[in-house]
Amino acid sequence: MTEAAIDIVKSQWFASLELQLGYSPYGTQLTKTKRCGPLTIQKAFYPEGRDCAHLYLLHPPAGIVSGDELQVKIDVQKNAHTLVTTPGANRFYRARTDLSIGDPKQTQITQINLSDNAKCEHFPLETIVYNLANGVNNVEVRLQNSSVYCGWDMTCLGLPSSNDFFTEGRFTQLNNLYRDGILIYHDKVLIEPVSNIQHHAAGLAGNTVFGTFLAYAPSEHVNSEQRTLLIEQLREVVSQHDASELISITNIRQLLVIRYLGQQAHQCKSLFIELWKLVRPLYIEKQGIQPRIWFT
Repeated sequence: MTEAAIDIVKSQWFASLELQLGYSPYGTQLTKTKRCGPLTIQKAFYPEGRDCAHLYLLHPPAGIVSGDELQVKIDVQKNAHTLVTTPGANRFYRARTDLSIGDPKQTQITQINLSDNAKCEHFPLETIVYNLANGVNNVEVRLQNSSVYCGWDMTCLGLPSSNDFFTEGRFTQLNNLYRDGILIYHDKVLIEPVSNIQHHAAGLAGNTVFGTFLAYAPSEHVNSEQRTLLIEQLREVVSQHDASELISITNIRQLLVIRYLGQQAHQCKSLFIELWKLVRPLYIEKQGIQPRIWFT
């Protein structure tokens, strides 16, 4: 390997974390943990009892720079239940401009696999995309027809409160959800200021924060009448918060797709939490009690 090649390798930081959760008479337990680089968890917590393991993903650098690639794989075995979140916001920092020292791309890939009757709640805190970033954030969920999944992503472009707007750079958010190996949801957002998608009426329409909350449960668990009633209740909550222009709710093949488009990450998170409190008792059969780490 040449000296230049060695320098490029040094400029890249790969981190991966593989987690497997199983179910036994003792409840849901971490049965496998494999990690590489600065990505880990402390341990499983059980604030709701042994049947649901809470996991907090830890990335000590607290941000992704050029050349970084983070990979998270979560395998939830039959009957197991986990809630996965993060202690703070994720950040895609400004990308390098000197291409001679390596690829400027910044990548995070999350893969979640659910077996029969498994439940997963995936609630990372917001992702902040700094001006001049070159980021890719992919979330792929593969579940069985009998699985239950709830998860969201929230993206903030730039730091408007500091007058540091996302005027240059590139960011891609990709969400795929498969049921029994068949793709039932595909959503890709490519933000490039040169395309004017940030300001176009059919794009972000001048907004800096967008989020998607997905919730899936099998028809045997939540029938069509229950789902229809739930959607009515969700829309009522949205209306009560005067957020009808910010939130949309769609039912796509048993998958609830809740979208936020606005200006405030805190508002997006607060609204998603209020909606989750309605979804969770029906889908997860547990009350929507916020993890304590969200208050720190």
